[in-house]
Amino acid sequence: MLNRRDLPNLGRHVYGVAAIALGLVGLVWGDFAAVWQPVPASVPHRTALAYIVAVCFLSAGVAMQWRRTAQSGVMLLAILYFMSALFWVPRVVAHPRIFGFWNGIAEQLALVVAGVVTYASLAPRDSVWAVKTAQIGRFLFGICVVSFGLTHFIHLSDTASFVPAWLPPGQQFSAVTCGVAFLLASIAILSGVLAVLASRLLTAMIVTFGALVWAPRLFANPHEHFEWAGNAINLALITAAWVVADSIASRQRQVQNRQDPIT
Repeated sequence: MLNRRDLPNLGRHVYGVAAIALGLVGLVWGDFAAVWQPVPASVPHRTALAYIVAVCFLSAGVAMQWRRTAQSGVMLLAILYFMSALFWVPRVVAHPRIFGFWNGIAEQLALVVAGVVTYASLAPRDSVWAVKTAQIGRFLFGICVVSFGLTHFIHLSDTASFVPAWLPPGQQFSAVTCGVAFLLASIAILSGVLAVLASRLLTAMIVTFGALVWAPRLFANPHEHFEWAGNAINLALITAAWVVADSIASRQRQVQNRQDPIT
């Protein structure tokens, strides 16, 4: 499963763990991940479909833990997340001025991008298409991060309501600060300037969301599907940022090795 060679790309394994979490939530609740996977109630055999998708998430997440099956697993995950993104499209078409719907697409596309970047990382290091794919993936992920940052300002009150009231100096201050941090991270990732540091800090910030926002909500409301789904999606977004950070760092190491070969 995990060996020393995989340690620089640990994000791939955790990306699979997030999928396992989503699969387990789906199996327990017999439903999709609350608002993050907006499958209409009118879809035929919706409950059965939810169980099938949950099993697919679980299977793909397990497959991610072994290198020889990781490509199949990550391909399936990218398809599943892309399907979730497509379910946001009708809402965007019906209400194009509600930015939250656009951000719903961005969240799922960030997970798709992480899957594509992971798939590329499993290719031979001298693969030209893998390098190009990773670069395009970094750019697309940066665009998604822009959306995350803008959401904090466009829906400031809603975002601030998720911030613990006890956190100084105030809920709106924390929401604005996180929005600025998202936008700064996106600039670094898109430009390539301090991209590794920015993507690592972005990962840490989303981890902090989980620790300060989602985990306490889960303990307070352990019987709510929304809280379990929110924690699972937050974990998935953590791993998306982690995978992209690993990819950027790996690319940077390759460039440095070519510039400073060991003699």
